[in-house]
Amino acid sequence: MARILIRAGEVETTATLNETATAREILAALPIESRAQLWGKEVYFEIPVHVDPDDAQAKVPSGTVAFWPDGDCLCLFYGQTPASPVNVVGTLDGDPNELAKVKSGEAIRVERAD
Repeated sequence: MARILIRAGEVETTATLNETATAREILAALPIESRAQLWGKEVYFEIPVHVDPDDAQAKVPSGTVAFWPDGDCLCLFYGQTPASPVNVVGTLDGDPNELAKVKSGEAIRVERAD
């Protein structure tokens, strides 16, 4: 499906989204600007999208891009498992460990990469 570009501070990475209804809702809301929050090895941030759980997963591998229905947040995982189930919407294209450079409160922007 579509690719997105994620920028936060010195970090710039892309992700490939899957063909789910949640991913389509996120694409429709782009571009998105928010503030990064950190939880373990996860960067997450509020986005203007609300969808219900859709095949929500309690465990995801590093590099997963997901939507957290309980908080209306986009989540970027680089080693952490979710606090609660998430809708998997894609996969980071580069090294997920680059996300360790993102600082809490930093501006984050998501836009189409295509």
